[in-house]
Amino acid sequence: MLLQKLPDPSAPAAPPVDRPKTRRARQLDAVQTQALIDGYLKGATTYELGARFGVNRRTIGNILRRNGVQMRRRGLSPEQVDEAIHLYELGWSLARVGEHLNVDHVTVLIRLRERGVRTRDTHGRPRS
Repeated sequence: MLLQKLPDPSAPAAPPVDRPKTRRARQLDAVQTQALIDGYLKGATTYELGARFGVNRRTIGNILRRNGVQMRRRGLSPEQVDEAIHLYELGWSLARVGEHLNVDHVTVLIRLRERGVRTRDTHGRPRS
């Protein structure tokens, strides 16, 4: 029974699967790293720098920390949390609120939950 399920050993081998080649993370050279640091110190956000240099915002944070740059306060001020609650209650998604406030949607979710706001599922229904 099991032998019937195995391929015929005399048949030609199947062609190899065409898989995308693994990509190495983009490395910034010393000039780019200094430009990134200068941009951050002049007020650019990690999101803006990530878009400019073509790397993830977390990579930007890692580069800044590795180079001893003091990171700015992360998260939302109490006033921004109030705004996030207002926008969320108007029907905005967490992603849209996060984009508007220039933070990750998970940051918005955490702050809403801390304030006791009931969140919706992906279909807009209240979570149980």
